[in-house]
Amino acid sequence: MTKQRIEKLRTKLENLGLDAILVASEVNRAYLSGFTGSAGMLLITGTSSYLLTDFRYMTQAPEQAKDYKVVEHAQNWLDTLKELAENERIAKLGFEENHVVHADFLAWSEALAPVTLHPTGGAVEDLRIIKEPGEIAIMQEACELADAAFKHIQGFIESGRTELELSLELEWFMRRNGASAVSFTTIVASGERSALPHGVASSRKIGRDEFIKFDFGALYKGYCSDITRTVVYGTPSDKHKEIYNIVLEAQLHALEHIKPGMTGREADALTRDIITRYGYGEFFGHGTGHGLGMEIHEAPRLSLKSDTVLTPGMTVTVEPGIYIPQFGGVRIEDDIVITDTGIKILTSSPKELTVLG
Repeated sequence: MTKQRIEKLRTKLENLGLDAILVASEVNRAYLSGFTGSAGMLLITGTSSYLLTDFRYMTQAPEQAKDYKVVEHAQNWLDTLKELAENERIAKLGFEENHVVHADFLAWSEALAPVTLHPTGGAVEDLRIIKEPGEIAIMQEACELADAAFKHIQGFIESGRTELELSLELEWFMRRNGASAVSFTTIVASGERSALPHGVASSRKIGRDEFIKFDFGALYKGYCSDITRTVVYGTPSDKHKEIYNIVLEAQLHALEHIKPGMTGREADALTRDIITRYGYGEFFGHGTGHGLGMEIHEAPRLSLKSDTVLTPGMTVTVEPGIYIPQFGGVRIEDDIVITDTGIKILTSSPKELTVLG
């Protein structure tokens, strides 16, 4: 798998007129090599692939990065890179400007001269945006784990428990069942706090007759899932039912109509137009969705500003919401993959209004 990814990147380097690329991003490094250590750089030329790392990983690195020559770098890793650049006759070296701070760029430029550094934009991210079948299979498992966690947490909710307790129970369930970590900081927001789009769990105790919004995911085999479900604990009011059903209608409409060839902006309009028509447009202030994969937020975006054309193999969330201050908020979110004819939904938790307690 990594060999094909390397070759695709080499094609990009050739098109950019570069001799090699230095990959500094931890996620991109893992994507291209399989190496999961915390320290290392990839140097990929037209014919060679190197992984530079330190003493700590000289056993792990060769086992994981089988398509790379693993090099234990000198105390100053730039000395080793300069030597390799001379041996490989590298004149123009690409670098990931989105992952390199300016101070490092200056230090690298000075240390590697006469090699010149050239920004490569999202060269590796452009490869990652289209998921391979094996990646989608892992993401499906990650979504199934999140679905199981949502089913589990419903039996754990009761008055007096805090949002933090619910959050910890969700996370513990996912870790206990195979997750290496959570995809992001778990959101559990109840009552008025459910109107906070990113209201991470607090010490607030669960009350009755109020929304509880859960937004969470499992990091599983290096890939993320991301699901949001909103429930009512106690008896829902007419207002609870109204805004919940509007969000549900918007989300289901988008899932029915998103297809390849559509732009991110067009996909966003599928939910936004419905919520606006009901008079709640001002209470939906974020995009309809975002890409996900090895990171929780990747390209593409489903938003007002996105001209990205949706293509088979892209994985995105669909998560419209309505958030009313001093009352509460609803978000419903699923993970999907774009197919040749439409979409496949990876998450499967029920979405009709769930009333507990």
